[in-house]
Amino acid sequence: MMAGYRVVSSDNHIVEPPDLWTANIEARFRERAPQIVEEEDGEWWVCDGKRLQTGFGFSGAQTGKRFETPQEMTAGDLFENVRPGGYIPEEQVKDMDLDGVDVSIIYPSLGLQLFRVPENELLNAVFRTYNNWVAEFCSASPERLSGIAMINVDVMDEAVRELERCKEMSMTGAMIPVYPLEGHRYNSPEYEPFWEAANRLEMPISLHAATNRVGSGEGEPDGSRRLATLINSAHYALMSITDLIFTGVFERYPKLQVGSVEHEIAWAAHLVERMDWNYQQREAAQRSYRFKEDMLPSGYFRRNVFVGFQEDALGIRLRDYIGVETLQWGSDYPHQESTFPRSRQILEEILSECTEEEKAMIVGGNAARVYQV
Repeated sequence: MMAGYRVVSSDNHIVEPPDLWTANIEARFRERAPQIVEEEDGEWWVCDGKRLQTGFGFSGAQTGKRFETPQEMTAGDLFENVRPGGYIPEEQVKDMDLDGVDVSIIYPSLGLQLFRVPENELLNAVFRTYNNWVAEFCSASPERLSGIAMINVDVMDEAVRELERCKEMSMTGAMIPVYPLEGHRYNSPEYEPFWEAANRLEMPISLHAATNRVGSGEGEPDGSRRLATLINSAHYALMSITDLIFTGVFERYPKLQVGSVEHEIAWAAHLVERMDWNYQQREAAQRSYRFKEDMLPSGYFRRNVFVGFQEDALGIRLRDYIGVETLQWGSDYPHQESTFPRSRQILEEILSECTEEEKAMIVGGNAARVYQV
């Protein structure tokens, strides 16, 4: 039973109110900022004249329907139907109590799509506005709610300043694109100041699903996305994580934590095995970066990487290959596919074969350590 464990949802969300940006962003960006627009096919979030996401069906208006009336689930819905916990902190805490969750690590909803905005000055202003809002949201219950900042890493000095500012606002970590711009992958030296800052500040860095930077293969400006891309979204996380490991980033910054969020976890067992085999056997790897420490890639994965899951029973069966210390559960509240309000029941089923120590680590201990909550 989960009753005896401290439960941390490492992947909760807020639902951005329609006026979040139009009411709070700097005046010169107001017309281009994210806002709800009524169009012939319903309500759309639009930024700088481009559609990003339809309504609120996915993000919070249909929480729990998957268990009750799945046939009624749709993408489009109205903000008035969003579960209040999505945008009122006291209501989210009430829902956490109902679901048996002690601490929530909070990500955006629409914000995941904003990495598709190409123009840096606008994007930085949009992110600053969101970060201010979510920091205030979490301040209503700082022991229960911990916010994750959004950071644009295309302009490095601004990225470092915003990371430092968000740390000062008591935010728990930061998210960056799961896959950056073409020609600017995370194996590039241009990111060294950011890794250094995250290491120094002990701010975990998240690679959340659906946050590909514009032009990187997912999340294009016209909103199109192949079903194959959705199903295989973990591809982008494993590419970025492998780039970081094989260029010695974690050797240089041993306190840096980088995590895959909402990509599930079974893929990580194969990645760990392949990284070690290639590092030891392939000629190309022999000519690449060689660790100064007596460690294999799997060692850096288990020390510096965390991977989040929601209902990946296969991944749990592979936990010894992945590393139990890397695994973090999240409910995805209040999104359409969330485990709310049956999170404890689902966790009991998925973790039934785990030891008591493993359960404690997976449902909360690992996340509490990484996010220092």
